[in-house]
Amino acid sequence: MIDIINQINATHREIGNQAVATGAGRSLLLRRTYGAPIEDVWSACTDPERLSRWLGPIEGDLRVGGRFQLKNNAGGEILRCEQPHLIKVTWVLGEGMPTEVEVRLTPSDDGRTIFELEHASPAEIVDQLVNTYGPGGTIGIGGGWDLTLIALDMFLNGVSFDCATWEDTPEAKEFAARSCHAWGPVIQAAWETSDDDIAAAIAFAVQHFSPETDGAH
Repeated sequence: MIDIINQINATHREIGNQAVATGAGRSLLLRRTYGAPIEDVWSACTDPERLSRWLGPIEGDLRVGGRFQLKNNAGGEILRCEQPHLIKVTWVLGEGMPTEVEVRLTPSDDGRTIFELEHASPAEIVDQLVNTYGPGGTIGIGGGWDLTLIALDMFLNGVSFDCATWEDTPEAKEFAARSCHAWGPVIQAAWETSDDDIAAAIAFAVQHFSPETDGAH
């Protein structure tokens, strides 16, 4: 069993303005500290065999300029790889719009690793989607990355789990629901969303992860 509350509180969340190749961007930034040295975290994020155990099977030409595909997930091009501190890729899910994901690792003085993940999308498209449909989709993306970060934490701590099915477990659904609520105030502040609209957006995102949940926390 995971400590859901502590795991939620372990991550800092914010909306940023990370640029993308096409120009201005909007980004989701997640930051947390893992109790493992930077070399171990780097290996977990770049070694195909280790990646398959917490994120999913990966195929492709895994070098700068090469392309990758995660099974039943996103694919793209590897833009930068600066061992053991930074990896940046394009991130495209199906027929979705091109986005970019950057992972940054920094060693802490106590031997742990500060991990940052920033997922950036074209600002014009994101703002239009939020204005037209509300921020529920953005909250859902944040919840998805929260699940990714907790899976990495479990892997680094030697927890045995099946990454292909873990997100369907009751504890993962509970965690994702709480993650959506954690993202709510962050996104409300960024887009000045009303209380009623942010409540509806949170409920929409929660239903994506856990359809049987009423969204109340």
